Amino acid sequence: MMATTEKPVLFGYFRSSCSWRVRIALALKGIEYDNHPINLIKDGGQQMTDEYKRVNPMQQVPALRIDGVTFSQSLAIIEYLEETRPHPPLLPRDPIKRAQCRMISEHVASGIQPIQVSSNLYVLQKVGEGKMEWAQHFIKRGFQALEQLLQETSGRYCLGDEVTMADLCLVPQVANAERYKVDMSPYPTISRINQSLLQLKAFHDTHPSRQPDTPPELRADP
Repeated sequence: MMATTEKPVLFGYFRSSCSWRVRIALALKGIEYDNHPINLIKDGGQQMTDEYKRVNPMQQVPALRIDGVTFSQSLAIIEYLEETRPHPPLLPRDPIKRAQCRMISEHVASGIQPIQVSSNLYVLQKVGEGKMEWAQHFIKRGFQALEQLLQETSGRYCLGDEVTMADLCLVPQVANAERYKVDMSPYPTISRINQSLLQLKAFHDTHPSRQPDTPPELRADP
């Protein structure tokens, strides 16, 4: 499919780690887009409206309207951007590293994030009291495995010295861990990579504290 001239529209939420992944990808690839915030808390959650359900039947963020089609699920969106706008690349050319990149990405996107509550309000509602301990448990469990993986694959970033889709997953998840007061000292590789990535403009500018829908009390300096 050929890219259209219509400006993409991102439906997201400033604090959503899944939305942040897509914001980073768009920034790295230099894709301008219109931001359409979906407040996951206000009025019972704007994702629950019939209007947004027509955008994404799963009533989750993010969703990206691009090339005349609307996509949901952050990794699927990033892979589509990679296939249609391949520069700069976010997946390694080497088949083994490419598989490792997807493995690390899924480790975060499927193995940690869905069951820790900072980005999953459905889980939060089910957990109720004790959400802090719940989140810490599953983040620590996932980070123990991720630390081991990254000791084998990392250079400056998750896979060598080039930014990949895996890095787009790592940074938002570390932010979730910090929000839930997880002690990061047992994960020096994760911490080192995260700090390196946050120095890059695409990661800095897309941070949840710098989005149009970020509440004033949570905003950081530009």
